[in-house]
Amino acid sequence: NTLLFSSRINSNSNSNFNFNFNFNHVDDLVSSFHRMLLLNPAPSVIEFGKILSSLVKLKHYPTVISLFYQLEFNGIKPNIVSLSILINCYCHLGQMRFAFSIFAKILKMGYHPNTITLTTLVKGFCLNHKVKEALHFHDHVLALGFHFNQVSYGTLINGLCKIGETRAALQMLRQIEGKLVRTNVVMYSTIIDGLCKDKLVNDAYELYSEMITKRISPTVVTLNSLIYGYCIVGQFKEAFGLLREMVLKNINPDVYTFNILVDALCKEGKIKEAKSGIAVMMKEGVMPDVVTYSSLMDGYCLVNEVNKAKHVLSIISRMRVAPNARSYSIVINGF
Repeated sequence: NTLLFSSRINSNSNSNFNFNFNFNHVDDLVSSFHRMLLLNPAPSVIEFGKILSSLVKLKHYPTVISLFYQLEFNGIKPNIVSLSILINCYCHLGQMRFAFSIFAKILKMGYHPNTITLTTLVKGFCLNHKVKEALHFHDHVLALGFHFNQVSYGTLINGLCKIGETRAALQMLRQIEGKLVRTNVVMYSTIIDGLCKDKLVNDAYELYSEMITKRISPTVVTLNSLIYGYCIVGQFKEAFGLLREMVLKNINPDVYTFNILVDALCKEGKIKEAKSGIAVMMKEGVMPDVVTYSSLMDGYCLVNEVNKAKHVLSIISRMRVAPNARSYSIVINGF
């Protein structure tokens, strides 16, 4: 992809300067940035912001920080977008103190922080395992009259679930629904996943039912979490029931869906059922991968049928599925 920048020098000539650069190539982006700085008058901060955004997508955060300060040195005043980009870079580098110094600068310059800026700081806290600080920041900023969006709350809910505070995440869902923002499938799916990992599958299914009642359509991620939950508590009938429900709802099961089922059945020594699951998988047009076959091999070893596990290994070695270290270690440990 090539991004075109056109700028006109209005001093002594009316020459047009066209800058073509590949925004997937770091050196080209940096080179174009410096060429733009030499223009008189310089392009607007918006044009420079496009280059900074492209570099952020390539995860070159220190480069973006360096270029941002070159803009200031050359007298180009930053806008709310470029300042938010800088905050994002500091957050990704775990430098929250610097991120907040830029946030203070935004306020000092008279800019009104938007939801993107606020969400970036929330994400920064969560990214750096400071979920409690993210919650304090949320409460403080909300009290000042600022607003958050679905992404902000989705980030906070995800952060809470990741530190095992699933109940607190559910409490947040209750606080925001119908009041602050509209709840969505991402928020519900995140909490359902957390409840399932805590083996609170009945609570997870209740939340799933609530979601359906509210006409929030589940995704394959939602149902995979529930299937996993039922599998780890040994409720395979309910797990396969959800698989059928997926098909009825026109939600295509993916390789992860089937791998959850196959792995759980194999761990229980239910090899026949696991093989039936693989057959259904292939019928649905989902090709088994190395994880699927490794689970089957593991199952055979658990029921002391190591030769069958070796046979599976020899089959996948001849197929396009490349065995990995786990595949070999399963067979070795089976002896």
